[in-house]
Amino acid sequence: MAPLLPFVSGLLVSSLFALSKAAASIDNKTYEYIVVGSGPGGGPLAANLAIAGHSVLLIEAGDDQTENVNVSQWVNFNSAGNDPATRWDFFVKHSDDEAREARYKKRTWRQTDGGFYVGLDPPAGAKPLGIYYPRAGTLGGCAMHNGCLTMNPNDLDWNDIAETTGDDTWSAENMRKYLIKLEKVHYNSTSTHGHDGWLDMTMLDPGYTTSADSKQLEQLAAQAAGFTAADASSLLTRDMNGNQPNRDNLIGPFGGVSHINPNGRRSSPGYYVRDTVATGKYPLTLSLDTLATKVIFDKTGKTPKAVGVEFLQGKSLYSADPRHNASNPGVAGKAFASREVIISGGAFNSPQLLLLSGIGPKTQLQKFNISVVVDSPGVGQQVADNYEAGIISLGKRAVTGQSEIFPAFWKTSVGKIRDIYMWCGSFSFEGFWPGFPHSYGANQYECATVHMNPRSQAGTIELASANPRDTPFINLNFFKDGSDKDLQAIYEGISWVRSWLSKVADTPDSLAPFNELHPCEGVIGKQNCTAETQKTYVKEQAYSHHASSSARIGADDDKFAVLDSKFRVRGVTGLRVVDASSFPKVPGGFPVLPTMMLSEKATETLLEELGEKFI
Repeated sequence: MAPLLPFVSGLLVSSLFALSKAAASIDNKTYEYIVVGSGPGGGPLAANLAIAGHSVLLIEAGDDQTENVNVSQWVNFNSAGNDPATRWDFFVKHSDDEAREARYKKRTWRQTDGGFYVGLDPPAGAKPLGIYYPRAGTLGGCAMHNGCLTMNPNDLDWNDIAETTGDDTWSAENMRKYLIKLEKVHYNSTSTHGHDGWLDMTMLDPGYTTSADSKQLEQLAAQAAGFTAADASSLLTRDMNGNQPNRDNLIGPFGGVSHINPNGRRSSPGYYVRDTVATGKYPLTLSLDTLATKVIFDKTGKTPKAVGVEFLQGKSLYSADPRHNASNPGVAGKAFASREVIISGGAFNSPQLLLLSGIGPKTQLQKFNISVVVDSPGVGQQVADNYEAGIISLGKRAVTGQSEIFPAFWKTSVGKIRDIYMWCGSFSFEGFWPGFPHSYGANQYECATVHMNPRSQAGTIELASANPRDTPFINLNFFKDGSDKDLQAIYEGISWVRSWLSKVADTPDSLAPFNELHPCEGVIGKQNCTAETQKTYVKEQAYSHHASSSARIGADDDKFAVLDSKFRVRGVTGLRVVDASSFPKVPGGFPVLPTMMLSEKATETLLEELGEKFI
């Protein structure tokens, strides 16, 4: 277990700043390991290896925003997603159907004055950018701007990897030990948990939802899931990260677990890395404002070996950074790894770096005159993402307890296991666009749903150019395969919510009748809205934020499997990928916690290969 690290005082933060300022000194230096990317995959791995005594260079293209209040206070996560100091602006397509793309209500355009327009009727001269998909270009990666929802995937998600690869260390039973190793749990549970790891986890207090409105809606949801109204309060203490029997099929309200401190501060890999460096006790070198541009290979042997990386240093060098200045060329350099290079840039940037380094589909590499190191057809292909959609309505009056939210699971008729995760409360969240979200006022009530285990996995990430500063082309190809069952699942999840909202009695002082805005329009229970109408709305307006599988693990006979079960890039040595792109499919509702578990597993894998134990 990694030792507890002290709270970083202003003096230590200043010390860390001094360390990052000295980043130029990494040029032509050699370390045992180079990790590219400080997010949920790379950050913990780099810190763990250094604590184990190995010299590590951690490269991060962004800077340190750990004390930015939009980041440090988790309730400001929407502000973090819009903050130019933390965000990277990606724009994606949902399909090749341009007519469908044009009907997406939150499509973003670039106006002639450089600003954004969001909507269906852009001003003259505006150019379509696509569908906004913000990422976090900062120390700690996307764990620094997310909503901190922290869910261990269903057991089946882990067991499927074990079965596919024939590697039993991926079983849900074994993976749980990595959860226990990393977590510092601040809530009571009947399941075994860790209490001295680096990631704080807090559950919403069972008494958190105190308003009459919240309690009534929770009770109705409990009844709709087969429980009694009296069961609601105990259901809200259920641990979604527990190891209960048959946990994959437990439905109804649950306690909400988040990677936050009890004092409301965000806990994440960014803080773990920052604190590890600041102690000065471990051989971890953090180089901020450093954009990795290419993996260096030694090709003198039979198999190419990764021996280092090329990089550019400078502020906001990647074009997704809204502060990007194309006239700043950056300072080029190289760093070398005596053992391995580990890519942890995330679902979009890890495949981009592989492609720039000559690993990917041969035809794509040749298009940009990139020397082919490995013809790997799966790089940037078969990208997966959860679908997100919701049911949002307006109550007859303002909803009391507006900050009170509860999560729940539901199992649809097409799900092998529970396949809908939702969180319900007085908020509105209908996707991402510059300036998101939109508020409908104090009367708003939404259950936002995530469709877990989607069948369609047809997204693509391809180079736009050979310039490492350019963002890639991203087409998520929503509902391309298995769309009927995916749409049916989301429809049933929304219908389940509507079934219990309709049971709120219409009395003079009640919330009812609810006036539904989306996906139907009109008073709940009286809409003239068919299943097909709702499915069409979902197909055209669903959004996402959990991309994975763009350089995925798979079986030896799977030509699209970029990695083996030990994260090793096939066709070369000394190179691994450890982040959300490694998953064969999206893990559960939210990839952040499983990616951190992945990082712990990778640490143990690397140390075991050296004959060492992960303590």
